[in-house]
Amino acid sequence: MESKIISLRDKFEAELQKIENLADLEGIRVAYLGKKGSVTDLLKGMKELSNEEKKTFGQKVNELKGTVAERIAQKTAELKEKEIQLEINSMPEFDVSMPANMDRGSYHPITLVQRECERIFKSMGFTVEDYSEVVSDYECFESLNIPKHHPARDMQDTYYLENGQLLKSQTSAAQNAIYKKYKDALVNDGVPIKAIFPGRCFRNEATDACHENTFFQMEGVMVDKNISISNLIYFMKTMLSEVFKKDINVRLRPGFFPFVEPGFELDISCLICGGEGCPSCKHSGWLELCPCGMIHPEVLKAGGIDPDEYTGFAFGLGLTRLVMMKYGIKDIRDLNSGSLKSLSQFTDDE
Repeated sequence: MESKIISLRDKFEAELQKIENLADLEGIRVAYLGKKGSVTDLLKGMKELSNEEKKTFGQKVNELKGTVAERIAQKTAELKEKEIQLEINSMPEFDVSMPANMDRGSYHPITLVQRECERIFKSMGFTVEDYSEVVSDYECFESLNIPKHHPARDMQDTYYLENGQLLKSQTSAAQNAIYKKYKDALVNDGVPIKAIFPGRCFRNEATDACHENTFFQMEGVMVDKNISISNLIYFMKTMLSEVFKKDINVRLRPGFFPFVEPGFELDISCLICGGEGCPSCKHSGWLELCPCGMIHPEVLKAGGIDPDEYTGFAFGLGLTRLVMMKYGIKDIRDLNSGSLKSLSQFTDDE
């Protein structure tokens, strides 16, 4: 019986050496280790053996089974590596030192509008800040007057990570860090805090013509003595008129956001339908563009700023929706589609 094991092992090794692809390797695996495979068939002859011989023979069959499985695993890794190398070798050669041909592409429309907004706000004395897309619960919620288990969190279907951090659901997550970064200049030198911080946000949204689970915002804050709603309206109207190169109809309506008090929704007249109503504006004629308001005293306190001495405004500009209005894009999903046919029409005028 032992000679059968040796013979089968030698036969397996000979066949294995001839295998050149994963499909054939799967065939040999089934032929030897399947329910009707050659290794399994060896056990059928055990009924003719004594109890002691059965024990020894069974052990040797199991050893053969383990050897076959291990050799197949090794061969699998070898063939996969071979496939990868073949794919790499078949790639066309190119010279990475050659200068890029800048005529072969264009910036994404969101990039174009973001840069334009940055230019406008810089001209009004704002600094441009960058911030991480992965933040802590404190940054995204607690520092913004949204404590744990508060129902206001239900407004944002947030993606949480296994380490307790999360994908930021709003650019407001950078507010606390911005206040702490510039508070000394505000208090000691009287320099107002004026900053914008654009970024990508993530929410578990049901997608439609005006909602996506990945979108871009631009947060802005200004903190100084005697800041009021009129300052907010002035800066927003100035920015919008510069972006669209004409006066834009806007409206303020009450809105609840835990980090501002009072809070507003700044809407603009839908430029896609001219205010008549369409899927992009939910047939209302108006498009929600900019949640805003006066910064809540608790948020200023969390940033180390005395709310009895200083006030400020904050706004969260929807960059993605601003792009839709500027370029007449009717479906927000086109912006993340990766479709060159849709996106290649936009060119950089810089």
